[in-house]
Amino acid sequence: MTTIAIIGAGAMGSAIARRLHGNGCTVPTFLAGRSEETRARAADAGMTDASPEEIGRAKLILSIVPPAQAQAVVEALAPVFATGNAPPFCDANALAPDTKRQLAARVAELGGRMVDGSIIGSPPSDSYAGPHLYFAGEGAEEFAGLREFGLRTAVLSGPLGAAAALKMCYGGINKGIIGLTTAMLLAAQRHGAAEDLRAEMGMSMQWLLERQRGSIPSMYPKAYRWDAEMHEIAAFLAEGDPAAAKIWEGLGEFFTDRAAAHEAGEELAGLARLLG
Repeated sequence: MTTIAIIGAGAMGSAIARRLHGNGCTVPTFLAGRSEETRARAADAGMTDASPEEIGRAKLILSIVPPAQAQAVVEALAPVFATGNAPPFCDANALAPDTKRQLAARVAELGGRMVDGSIIGSPPSDSYAGPHLYFAGEGAEEFAGLREFGLRTAVLSGPLGAAAALKMCYGGINKGIIGLTTAMLLAAQRHGAAEDLRAEMGMSMQWLLERQRGSIPSMYPKAYRWDAEMHEIAAFLAEGDPAAAKIWEGLGEFFTDRAAAHEAGEELAGLARLLG
């Protein structure tokens, strides 16, 4: 059986692991210190708890974690990279190109080699073929070969950082629209204009209203990891467009606040009623 290690057993990592496992792969991961909920999700997806030595025997290693944890994954894999014959490693997280290049330099310093990856779309399921996995940089073709095991993959023509740039731009549009819409709906609620705003959107922005009925409620449980992605997008924009960078820096803080509201059980119920 082909062994593909996935570091990260969240919603995306475990769903991709399930797809790989269902197509004949063994999928080791790190579960030390993880919650019982995470362990159960990993086991249900066919993932197995593994030592660094076992991870080092995989054909490929994928990191699929919240952006703020990406550096820690690289450091946790230091014993694997130090062997000098580590499997190719792909950081597939929502990070800016400069961050990816810094990670790649650290992986090289530790003795490994890194491919740039990005994931666009929702986790795969029985009714959904899954997200697109994009890869860039030397060794990208090796990861694109995961299409053999049921994943939708593509190699980008640009260098390491190209997959990161694609994710930053796409995520900035997609999550930015969700954040901006949520902010205006909350403002309308505070000022007594919520029902009128919904009525107007139903007439002139029906497409957006329909999309946000699902997107906004599903955002709140994930807002705790969207904030870091927004800060990465801001860093990505800062050099060429500092004014735009401020927008996504603010969205990062906005999603931090939404995460706190979700933890406190606030906002979401009212917005769900408003959206219908």
